[in-house]
Amino acid sequence: MTEQAAQETAQAMTAEEITILLDDIFPQLNQGRRCYFIDWVKNREAVLRLKADERHLRPGGTVSGPTMMGLADFAAYVVILAELGPVALAVTTSLNINFLMKPAPGDMLAHVRTLKMGKRLVVVEVDMWSEGQEDLVAHATATYSIPPR
Repeated sequence: MTEQAAQETAQAMTAEEITILLDDIFPQLNQGRRCYFIDWVKNREAVLRLKADERHLRPGGTVSGPTMMGLADFAAYVVILAELGPVALAVTTSLNINFLMKPAPGDMLAHVRTLKMGKRLVVVEVDMWSEGQEDLVAHATATYSIPPR
């Protein structure tokens, strides 16, 4: 098996396993009612969904910047868990986001992919858009520090 084929088949956790883990270690994430969902995860990428409600909106009826930053960080953590398994102590070392246009209220989608998986650092890229729209509303990159095993 080639190295690329091994990477494409190696996945430590499924979307369902990640959801169970996150419910356990971050119960506050979906406090009140579930708003974060993992649509799918495979091959070092994933699509996540935020069902944005009134707690995620800013004046003017649009999804807030801090909410989009949270979605980007959540997406990064999910794709890392999928590849490495339950490393609860992986932490964000940097997150850069560019807000490209005003998002519509409602579901936000995030497509995350791993750019670099090192021994100590992981770099990911996240594209975000409002469901039903093609144009990106935000683009983020994030770096996570992985604790030594």
